[in-house]
Amino acid sequence: MSDKPMISKATKDVLSQVRKIVPPMLEKFHKGQLGRVAVIGGSQDYTGAPYFSAMASARLGADMSHVICEPEAAQVIKSYSPNLMVHPLMRQSHHLHEKETPDHIAATVVDMLPRLHVIVIGPGLGRDKLMQDTCAAVIEAAKKQNMPFVLDADGLYIAQTRPDLVRGYRECILTPNVVEFGRLAKSVGMEVPDDGDETACAKLSKALGGVLIIQKGAKDVISNGEKTMISDLEGGRKRSGGQGDTLTGSLATLLAYRKAYLDGIWDTEGGLGAEESLMLCAFGGSSITRECSRLAFKKNGRSLQASDLTEQVPVAFENLIGEKEESKL
Repeated sequence: MSDKPMISKATKDVLSQVRKIVPPMLEKFHKGQLGRVAVIGGSQDYTGAPYFSAMASARLGADMSHVICEPEAAQVIKSYSPNLMVHPLMRQSHHLHEKETPDHIAATVVDMLPRLHVIVIGPGLGRDKLMQDTCAAVIEAAKKQNMPFVLDADGLYIAQTRPDLVRGYRECILTPNVVEFGRLAKSVGMEVPDDGDETACAKLSKALGGVLIIQKGAKDVISNGEKTMISDLEGGRKRSGGQGDTLTGSLATLLAYRKAYLDGIWDTEGGLGAEESLMLCAFGGSSITRECSRLAFKKNGRSLQASDLTEQVPVAFENLIGEKEESKL
């Protein structure tokens, strides 16, 4: 395994397009303009996943990375890093206080949305009914604000059990692994595809009204039902838990950069619309995660853990995309 990734010309060409949506580091920017991201998840039993997702977002350059979680998860996550802002606003059913109602819990989370650019729903969420219902309400509110969001892990269970929540929404990305993909396929009446079927992602996307899907695997298949891309950079060979959280955090930051690009907060090269730039975010997030995995495996071998990918996020970014000249002045 070499220090630098082997990249095909086709992949280089796509990554050069991804680079267009990454803002340069300009003195005129102020805090928060280059990404305000929140990961919604973290429960009594699961505290690592939201941390890894939010830290990947931060290490890729988001100005502000939040975690919105259960109170029992909040103190634990705060102890992992002082760099994250942690909000104990979620509730599992058995932790609901006497004076709290499910609508009140959902409202406190929804009230945070205007402060954010992108949300990730699912890491460490669990399947508690109140946690799931709260996130369903947040998804409804995010759609009304045209806010991009990423669904992973138990966030995908929401899409599986309530597919109409995401059907036809063109500002979200679903990131299923092979098992989660099969469950989503069943939920819309599709047959579970055979391994290696690169057409299944497009079929599932079409069944969900054109929602963008990253079908994770030996190669990541990315499709909005009309256009399909294959992300096939070399990754590591260790399949430890938590690597998908690096993907969701990376996607969130790239989606925040995309918002800055589409809003024109710097002199961009222009030319990329909402749909194309969403595909580029998906490809970029996948590529960065795969490169993190490659680098972490090269260093750690079979002992690789999710935290090893977090350390590699800035290196992977530099290897694949790099800073614009304006940022180096």
